[in-house]
Amino acid sequence: MVPRPHIYIGSRAVDQLLRYASARGLSRFSLVADANTYAALGGRVEAELRSAGHDVRTILLAGPEVIVDELQVVDVLLRNDSRDRAFLAVGSGTITDITRFVTLQTGGAFISVPTAPSVDGYTSPITPMVLRRLKITGPGRLPDAIFADLDTLAAAPHKMIASGAGDVIAKWTSTADWRLGSLIWTDRFDEAIARRFTAALNQVVDHADEIGQATPAGIRALMEALIEAGLCMADFGISMPASGSEHLLSHFWESRLLYEERPALLHGAKVGVGTSLIARYWQQVRGMSRDEAARRLTASGLPDREGEVANIRAGWPFAVDQVLGEQKVFLDMDEAGYRALCDRVLEHWDDIQAIAAEVPAPDTVIDTLRRVGGPTTVAELGLAPRDLEDALAYAHYLRSRVPMLRLRRMLQIN
Repeated sequence: MVPRPHIYIGSRAVDQLLRYASARGLSRFSLVADANTYAALGGRVEAELRSAGHDVRTILLAGPEVIVDELQVVDVLLRNDSRDRAFLAVGSGTITDITRFVTLQTGGAFISVPTAPSVDGYTSPITPMVLRRLKITGPGRLPDAIFADLDTLAAAPHKMIASGAGDVIAKWTSTADWRLGSLIWTDRFDEAIARRFTAALNQVVDHADEIGQATPAGIRALMEALIEAGLCMADFGISMPASGSEHLLSHFWESRLLYEERPALLHGAKVGVGTSLIARYWQQVRGMSRDEAARRLTASGLPDREGEVANIRAGWPFAVDQVLGEQKVFLDMDEAGYRALCDRVLEHWDDIQAIAAEVPAPDTVIDTLRRVGGPTTVAELGLAPRDLEDALAYAHYLRSRVPMLRLRRMLQIN
């Protein structure tokens, strides 16, 4: 297990931050925020630190839409005047990820002060980034400490609260994809971490109504679940256990929106809707016999290489070379290799159906999303029918894995 950050969730978190700084001899800070998060909490953090005699350099990220990309990272690096400052990320996922990557480069202390319970990345060891308009997974580090003020979290826009719940609800299908990959592909699996993910998920489901009402108990339960999910990724070393087919859909939508210069959507909102879509495919697998699966696999056959390359060019015009590289194993696969993959599917069919039985029905996912106040359909997200159609056709190309989106294609599931 990785070393745990100091974590405080409760009222008067700024007071706890001041005590932590004093105990560790921290006196120089770079505070990273945007206009919204500065108004929500950053201004108070800055004022309290300066009142206590600390040196605070505030870096406000400007623009109508701040994203984690190379421009924002360089902006923060250039505006920081010293490598011996502790960095304070006062914000939600975007501010945290930018600061996470920057502190990996500077080596300074990294303190997270969340302003919304919106993502499971506060304790993640990786940095989701946009590089040349493609969503990638970059290096990062855990914060040294997290100070989550319950009053601030509960006052966050409810769409951000629902986004955080959606990010945890996604574990219903991401864990299933993870188990699937360990059976028929090369994915490493850890049962203890899977149980921890499930416990975090159950905590959100059990408090769904309270989360939807933004009660203190509901927000605390959500924030604890988000932190635990991040720690699970940190202990495993990569984000794969928490990033299944529902995340591939989200990454496709995010990349397309960037490419077409359309407004961004909250990550947890996208993966929540994606979870309901992927649950429908797991439901179909649950009702499929081994004989029917064998028939479908035989009928599907090895995808034509030229056709696959054409699909990648059509679906990922903004990242053709990167996605072609990611798909090299599948593009180079011959009939014997594909047949071996199909044989593994059939060999483990009982196990795959057992995994499917653990994924709730789509209606259950949708009901939970409604209870926390999140969107439940692509239309509610603000996406067009073509965005859904293309995501289902092309999203699986982003990773060299065998998640449900690829199994669905092999089994010709509509």
